[in-house]
Amino acid sequence: MTNDTIWRPYTQMQTAAPPLRAVRTEGTRIHLADGRVLIDGIASWWTACHGYNHPHIQAAVEQQLRAMPHIMFGGFTHASAETLAPRLTALAPGSLEHVFFCDSGSVAVEVAMKMAVQYWLNRGTPGRTRFVAFRDGYHGDTMGAMSVCDPDAGMHTSLRAYLPAQIFAELPRTPQELTALDSLLATHAHEIAAVIIEPLVQGAGGMQFHTPAELAQIAAAARRHGVLLIADEIFTGFGRTGTMFACEQADVAPDILCVSKALTGGTMGLAATLASRAVFEAFLSDEAGAALMHGPTFMANPLACAAANASLDLFEREPRLAQARAVEAALAHGLEPCRLLPDVVDVRTKGAIGVVQLARPPDRRVLTQAFIDAGVWVRPFGDIVYLTPALTMPADEVAQLCATVVAVLRQ
Repeated sequence: MTNDTIWRPYTQMQTAAPPLRAVRTEGTRIHLADGRVLIDGIASWWTACHGYNHPHIQAAVEQQLRAMPHIMFGGFTHASAETLAPRLTALAPGSLEHVFFCDSGSVAVEVAMKMAVQYWLNRGTPGRTRFVAFRDGYHGDTMGAMSVCDPDAGMHTSLRAYLPAQIFAELPRTPQELTALDSLLATHAHEIAAVIIEPLVQGAGGMQFHTPAELAQIAAAARRHGVLLIADEIFTGFGRTGTMFACEQADVAPDILCVSKALTGGTMGLAATLASRAVFEAFLSDEAGAALMHGPTFMANPLACAAANASLDLFEREPRLAQARAVEAALAHGLEPCRLLPDVVDVRTKGAIGVVQLARPPDRRVLTQAFIDAGVWVRPFGDIVYLTPALTMPADEVAQLCATVVAVLRQ
């Protein structure tokens, strides 16, 4: 029995099948109320990087809960946030020295966009209020974030007239496309606040990949034309692409970095927007109006910060990045047979991400149910079937996930 009062995400409520009732998680498995157990192939939207219910994270959250579950961050501070912020700046690509905490990935993007626009205003350069974003990109579901998602192929096309008008480009993979981006930046530099990109892997827009060299060329173009670079690593951060952050693979230093999802190891919501010293210092003034006027109620929530600190402990103590690369190898091997299937047009892997691109969008309900019947949780979207398992998933379970994908698609 389901609750009809709940409005579910990305769901046409009139035609949707009832959701599965989960009662327990452990490791890489989801236990259902009817006794079935599913291997989770997508780590709860890419968050549970260490698997579920890791005892170290649980213990940290329990200890924080006993001491102080929450305190407003306006006028107060606390040890969990003060510990977490410098750990994030130490890990972040480039030189990002300042951390603004928030509570979701979409809000982290909103904060980044607000920072970028106000950076120019505070420097006495009004009019630089637009963003260059890329086709197939996705940055969240709040209004500003939606405006930098793909306006034609994305999920927010019906709201297009209501959103701020941004500047969209093809993600340059050829010399001609790079020249086109360079020309676009030259033409519009006077009105551009920043370029925003998902480094190496565009996630919910279709799991499209680009190379470190291509990412480096985009960053160089932004520098050349004096515009800020925002790296949205909400999906790609914390080991998902095989390094702590995807930008590292291209030696790219963004001006602003957005993180969330796996930040707490999949325990609870937390996000952060990291900024360079130059961006931060543009907000320093004797004028109150030059401050960044933003403050989510639950920003720097102590429970979430405790979980994030514990998650970073695990990255320090355990071989997570090596495990991510092992998952990559297992996904590449296990999904290879999909190349022989008639409706498959591409198979690609990057870190702990495996993607099977189909010739046309399948019936998602039918395909999802087939995966459930086979004992795995895989949630296709658009024309892709993808796997983003926990970085800790053992090789035999990765093999089982891949074999199931092959078998279901073969049917």
